[in-house]
Amino acid sequence: MSAHPARSLSRVLEDLGSTLLDLLHGDAETAGEIGGVAIHDPHDEQHHPPHAVVLGVGVHGTEEIAGLLRGLRAHEAAALVVRGPVEDADGLADVVAETGVALLALTRGASWAQLAAMLRTLLFEGDVGEAEAQTLGGVPSGDLFALANAIATLLDAPVTIEDRRSRILAFSGRQDEADSARVESILARQVPERYLRLHEEDGVFRELYRGDGLVHVPAPALGDEEALPRVAVAVRAGDEFLGSVWAALRKPLTPEREKAFGEAAKLVALHMLRFRAGTDAENRLRAELVTTALEGGAGAVEALGRLGLVTEPTLVMAMGLAPASDEDHAHVTAERQRLAGALAVHLTAVQPRSAVALLGDVAYALFPVTGDTAHARERAAQVASNFLQRTGERAGAVIGIGSVAQEPAALARSRANADRALRVLATGRTGQRVTSITDVYVDALLLEMRDLAIAHRDELSGPLARLAAYDAKHNAHLVETLRAWLDAFGDVITASASVFVHPNTFRYRIRRVAEVGRIDLQDPSARFAAMLQLRLMGTDVGGRVRPDGTDPAAPAAPGPGTDPATPAG
Repeated sequence: MSAHPARSLSRVLEDLGSTLLDLLHGDAETAGEIGGVAIHDPHDEQHHPPHAVVLGVGVHGTEEIAGLLRGLRAHEAAALVVRGPVEDADGLADVVAETGVALLALTRGASWAQLAAMLRTLLFEGDVGEAEAQTLGGVPSGDLFALANAIATLLDAPVTIEDRRSRILAFSGRQDEADSARVESILARQVPERYLRLHEEDGVFRELYRGDGLVHVPAPALGDEEALPRVAVAVRAGDEFLGSVWAALRKPLTPEREKAFGEAAKLVALHMLRFRAGTDAENRLRAELVTTALEGGAGAVEALGRLGLVTEPTLVMAMGLAPASDEDHAHVTAERQRLAGALAVHLTAVQPRSAVALLGDVAYALFPVTGDTAHARERAAQVASNFLQRTGERAGAVIGIGSVAQEPAALARSRANADRALRVLATGRTGQRVTSITDVYVDALLLEMRDLAIAHRDELSGPLARLAAYDAKHNAHLVETLRAWLDAFGDVITASASVFVHPNTFRYRIRRVAEVGRIDLQDPSARFAAMLQLRLMGTDVGGRVRPDGTDPAAPAAPGPGTDPATPAG
């Protein structure tokens, strides 16, 4: 068990150690409690939490690092992490002493995203819904890193705790005493595929799955790679295989240590179950808090307080996917969950106090904002766009952004506006993947007016009703002609090309529109009324309101042999 506080820089260095981080300058003991993890962006306004560990992605050179260190002093940052190795690192010692911001180097080849995720796991696991600390076997409940260190001390060997898919859940210190394969596994948080295949061929996993004892794995022979032998033990809860614990050995274990290793696996099972239950409970609690906050009722203030969002303006983002068919419902449901988790990681990297929960088919995010309302919406849109660019277009996700809520009671309105923007995006007519309600307000209003018309079972009336009835009887395409003419602002050449007829034919038809519909096309009010009715409803041949706004009477482009100059109707 670690003697350092859970949120201290000393604890971070102890758990992640020289495998990921090296302390170049500064005193980890005096850094105090870490208040969060932030990513430095030189092209954006910085809002770091106090005493944060700041990830200096893309920061290179002593001059640039020194400038950032001095800038972080105003934010009361605890530490700055830059990519190692750092040239002329000794020249930065005075700047670190001047600013009080510790300087760390991230090992080459390690991922910034993985570092951010691991730091948050170490610092903030279980923050939502505070509970009294519990211990299992003298180790804080669910703290797999502390448990890995405890087992490593018992065995005098570096240890990893892995799940059923050989993903690294936690690891002990002293990994530099192992081999390159172990270091590669930790950097990737996953055992390399080539070793998984080798273990599969040698029957290692079969022994782990079937037996309760230790499995001794000789040093694998893969080309010129040098690796240490391993000893592994399965982690089980009853009949359920939860994962395994692996130790890299430079000398064989004594019988006493082998016995201790087997006993430790039982303790690991309890911690893994606690970790899993705690994560599930935290996710459920977080979803409940987000739901309560979005409803904007009496409990909204308390919910926002527990989420750490009660003191600043917040807006709501709504992320959705295309509706699932019966065949792919399970796939889309899993995709929603995956994207909701990815969105939570992405937003907390930008704004640590963000909160995300999947409610039904929509993932809602509470995103704290600063500055004026327009700037806040632009920043939220940029953050959402960056997320969707990283996820790619295959998922088909879209994000609607609501209004800024200056107080908890306004969050319900922000959610409603985010839903309205999301609905507009779902129609596919904008061609966008991210939009704010302010940018699609009219489109949202038209959809809601169409809903009202459908609910009232409204039918076409006035000129459009007469044109639709005439089209149904004579197949004259007058509704289509009027729509094209209005869309083209009365430009006959453009309008006729859009419906694939000769301009002379189109002029004849537009005259028939005025005659049959008894509509004055020179009257702006008449034109607006016709355009609004066309946009809202669409019609079928019976003149009933169509929810999709389409016109089934509209013909396809004329085929070969059609005479475009022949008048119709």
